[in-house]
Amino acid sequence: MTSWTNDELNRIGGADELRIASLRRDGTLRNPVIIWVVRVGDDIYARSAYGPAVAWLRGTQVRHEGRITAGGVEKDVIFQDADAAVNDQIDDAYRNKYRRHGAQYVNSVITPEARSTTIKIVAR
Repeated sequence: MTSWTNDELNRIGGADELRIASLRRDGTLRNPVIIWVVRVGDDIYARSAYGPAVAWLRGTQVRHEGRITAGGVEKDVIFQDADAAVNDQIDDAYRNKYRRHGAQYVNSVITPEARSTTIKIVAR
């Protein structure tokens, strides 16, 4: 496993959207899906606004590997369950980054159900 460079963190954290594609069991990438992404410290996080049943999130739980693209960065990654202790910081990051979209949309990623889907995206 490698870590993110400062440039990658800045570019991914500053991007409005992230394309996420998980690996299937056979090792091929699924079609990428566009989601919101936030940076907290030196870590990158994503959540499902629609709960745990969405296909992109379920895909991250099959092999816990995939590829992301955001801010001009394309990187192979590992998907990990996030530590619930950082959920409040992640909520704040979503509020600050996406507030221009309105509370209706931001609130969808800070509900208890959305918080339960938080994944940490780790460079590999």
